Amino acid sequence: MTSLSKLRKFTEDFPLQETLMPVLFVGHGSPMNGIEINEFSRKWIDLAGQINKPNAVLVVSAHWYINSTKITAMDFPSTIHDFGGFPQELFEVQYPAPGSLVLAEETKNIIHTAKVELDHDWGLDHGTWSIVRNMYPDADVPILQLSIDYTKPAAYHYELAKELFQLRKRGILIIGSGNMVHNLRMLAWDKLNVEGFGFDWALEMNHNFKSLIQRGNHDSLIHYENLGMEALLSIPTPEHYLPLIYSIGLSTKQDAINFFNDKVVAGSLTMTSVQFG
Repeated sequence: MTSLSKLRKFTEDFPLQETLMPVLFVGHGSPMNGIEINEFSRKWIDLAGQINKPNAVLVVSAHWYINSTKITAMDFPSTIHDFGGFPQELFEVQYPAPGSLVLAEETKNIIHTAKVELDHDWGLDHGTWSIVRNMYPDADVPILQLSIDYTKPAAYHYELAKELFQLRKRGILIIGSGNMVHNLRMLAWDKLNVEGFGFDWALEMNHNFKSLIQRGNHDSLIHYENLGMEALLSIPTPEHYLPLIYSIGLSTKQDAINFFNDKVVAGSLTMTSVQFG
C-alpha cells in the first residue's frame, strides 16, 4: 500500500509529458561563473528561456565524486561552498531551491545497476548551483544531485544513465556538469584573459569530442583512454569528464544536438557544452 501511494505521488508531481525533456552537458568552469554575468552564464540564462520549465532538475556534478551512488533526499538541500581562494561574495551565495523526496525515492527505484542510497547530508555543490541559479534564479524548481561512483569505469556510468531515461518523460531536466577538457595543472594563468587561447592538444581534443558526439560514437567516448595522448592530457582524472558520459547515455538517436559555450579557457580547460533534444 505504501509503494502504491508513493507511485501515485510520483505520477501526480511528475506527470508524463508529450515530448521528452532535453538533456544537457554543461561545462561549468570557475565557480565565479555562478555570480558573474558573462558569456557563459548568459547562455545558461538564455537556455532556460528556450526550453520548457522543468518539473525538477537532476544534476550529475563532477564535485560529488565518492565511492558509492547516492542521491540527495531532503526538503531543502544546503548550498555547498566547495572551493577556496575566491572572493567572499562567492562564499555568501545561498541558493534556497527545494529538493524532492518523491523524485529521490523514484530515482533510487528505477536504478538497478547500482545500489542507490538516499543522502541527507550533501546538498548542492558549485557544479550544480553555479548553473541552476542562473537558469532558475527564483529557486522555484526542485533540484537534486546524483553522485558519481569513482570505483566504477565509464561504461558502468553509461549504462546507469540509460536507466534514468524515463525521467525525461516526466519533465525532469538532467544535467551533466563538468568539463570535457579539464587539466588544471596545465592552466596558462598568464593567458586567462587571452580570447580563445588553447594548447594544441586541447583544441584537437575539443574538436574530436564534438565530432564523436555528433556522430553518435559513444563507444569511443566511453573508452576515451584509447583516443591518444591528447585525451590523456585532457582527462588526467575522470571526474569532470564522466558527467558527459551520463548525458550521452541519456540521449537518443532522434535528439537534435546543439553545442554552446564552445570555447577553450586558459589553454587547458573547455567550456564546451551540448544540448540533446
